[in-house]
Amino acid sequence: MKPVFYTVSLLAAILLMSYNIPNTNNLNKDLTMKNSEKQDSVLRHVVLFKFKANTSKADIAKVEAAFSALPSKIPQIVGYEWGINNSPEGLDKGFTHCFFLTFHSEEDRAIYLPHPDHKAFGAVLTPHLEDVTVVDYWTK
Repeated sequence: MKPVFYTVSLLAAILLMSYNIPNTNNLNKDLTMKNSEKQDSVLRHVVLFKFKANTSKADIAKVEAAFSALPSKIPQIVGYEWGINNSPEGLDKGFTHCFFLTFHSEEDRAIYLPHPDHKAFGAVLTPHLEDVTVVDYWTK
């Protein structure tokens, strides 16, 4: 009876000790995943425009062209797309244009914001702009 008791006690002790040993494989996997997520994350800069009611289609086209020229002038912009709202929900509050820029870092965005070509674009836009909304976020 004693040998069975000692064997069961030994197995129980080994089992309990295994719960206290950290699983470094999972720890390393978690750290790798967090680093990968951080490296894969990009900074999005979303800009929505509402134009003044009397703005002509030609003037809106000039704004569209001027904004679309920025990625070729400012290398910190690593992604760019834009479009005109077509949502059937009616929740746009008069915002018609969405411009979507991508940056690798906040430092790149900090270069973009005061950049002379961005400022020049603002001069084209401002006479026609009724309102603007900007949202920046890190992708998840």
